[in-house]
Order: sequence, then structure tokens, then C-alpha cells
Amino acid sequence: MNQAELERELALRGPRRAYLLAGAESLLRDDALAVLRHAVIGDGDPAFLSDRFDASAAPGELSDALHTLPVIAARRLVVLVEPEARRGSARALLDAVADWVEARGDEAPSVLVVAASQPDRRARWVKAFGDAVVACDAPRAAREIAAFVREEAARQQVALERGVAEALAERIGPQLQLLRMEIGKLALLAGPGAAVSRAHVGVGTAFAAEEPIWDLTDAIGEGRTADALRVLARLLGAGEPPPVLLGALVSHFRRLLRTASGAEVAGPPFVRKKLASQAKRYGTARLRGALGALHETDLALKGAGALRPELALERVVIALAA
Repeated sequence: MNQAELERELALRGPRRAYLLAGAESLLRDDALAVLRHAVIGDGDPAFLSDRFDASAAPGELSDALHTLPVIAARRLVVLVEPEARRGSARALLDAVADWVEARGDEAPSVLVVAASQPDRRARWVKAFGDAVVACDAPRAAREIAAFVREEAARQQVALERGVAEALAERIGPQLQLLRMEIGKLALLAGPGAAVSRAHVGVGTAFAAEEPIWDLTDAIGEGRTADALRVLARLLGAGEPPPVLLGALVSHFRRLLRTASGAEVAGPPFVRKKLASQAKRYGTARLRGALGALHETDLALKGAGALRPELALERVVIALAA
């Protein structure tokens, strides 16, 4: 389910005993957690009505918190963040999560919310949540990003003229926190009660969607392996999650393959020019091979290999730049 579906469910039936917030976009996880916090404890004091744990928690600690009776409230909220962070040593904790989610009987005193950027969907504890999973991955397709812009503008009570959502999606890309800030900034630029126009976007918003990934792909495409690794390290150091960076690379190389195959690719003229130049340097056969390498890296990030995500990304960057 997405956040809108979560909100509808909470309004109709109230909270379940457990939810999994799964996905690499921290903004979406934080938003979903805020919705659940309000549904579970309302305006109650979180100091008395909630607990927060990470992968270092002992199973007994988590169980005690889940079974603690609430004070002056119907339920408590128990949040567990990135429970797989310690991998093998967290097995008992993950089993405790699964046991709680699978339990049946009287109404539980607590609601468990687990937030995980990249959960192993093959694991028992993940499967236990069934359809109580809130998808928190950033949208990648332009139409999905534009849909987020429209929903966020409605939340902020900002009117958008036709085409503004698409213009922002093109300029900012899947950077949701930045999109949220830009909507508020453009509302101030437009003035009280006025709708944001494409002209406001042109004046007030710089292109941000392509810059970081172009720094990386330019270095890869030109065979500048050392520069590519430095850019990758900078992006990782700035907090970009490895799955998000890999998704951006996959999206970029798919656009290159479409360009190399003669298909039309949307974007400003300077972007299309760069795509054409890089597609020519690679060639169709190598681009297909690049997508195969990226697919293998995706499997590695999901637990199919022994490398840490950062090392898996470094390996594929070196391969693509060779």
C-alpha cells in the first residue's frame, strides 16, 4: 500500500498490530511513521507512549516494550529501525518481530512499526506482514514524480497551473525532500492565493535532477575511473542510499540504450545532446552489457552476494568505466 491507502485504512478501521515501512526513501518512511504515530497515540506524550529500537536491541527488550500496557491511552507505539543491520546476529530479534506480527487473539497493547530501507523480502519476518507493508521507495518514472508533486502541492494547499508538476519533475527528479521545499518556495514566489505557473518554475527552480548522476556517468562514459569513484564516494558520503544510486544508474543506462536504438527520449535539448554523445561512445551492445552488470549488482544489493552495498557499487562503476 502507499501512504494514501494507509491513511484511508486508518480512517476506516484504525491501526493494525504491526506495519512494515519498506523502501529507500527516508522522507516517505518518516511521513508514514508520522501518520501512524498520530493514529496510535494522537496528541499523547511520546515519552510515555512510544519506544524506539534499532538492530542492537535484545529480543526481550522489544517484547517487553510491546507488552507494556499504555498509560492514559488505548495503545502504545513501538518503532524498530533497520532490524537487519546486524545481519546474522539479529536473527533472534527478527524472529521476535515475526512472532509478534503472526500472533492472534485479543487487541494488542502496542502497535509495532518496523522501518527498513532494504528488507530481505524472502525472510520470514518480512513475509509475516502480508499486506501491511507501506511502500516507501522514491518514484523513478517522470509521471510518478509529477503525481507526487501534485499530491504534495495539495497537502501544502498550493495551486499549480497545468504542466507545473511535470516541469518540476523534469528539473528536480526523484529528490522528494527538495521537491517539497521547492513547492513551498514557489508558492511564496507566486504570492498569496495565486497559482504557481511554469514561468515561476523557470525563474525560481534550477535543474537539479541530472547534475549528480551526470557527474558520475560522464566520468564512467569517458573512462575516467578514478573520477567516477571519487564522485561515487562523494554521493555515498552525502547520504545517498546505494539502492537509490543504483536505480539512477539503471534509469540512465536505459535512456542511453533507447537513444542508441533511435528512440525519442524526453528532456531539455542539452540533456538529449549529452545522452546522444554518451550513447555513441558506448554502442548498443555495450549498453546491453552494462544493464546486465547493473542487474547483477541489484541482486547483490538484495543479498545475493557477499559484498557490502558500497563495494558492489564500486565494482560495477569500475566495470562500466573500463
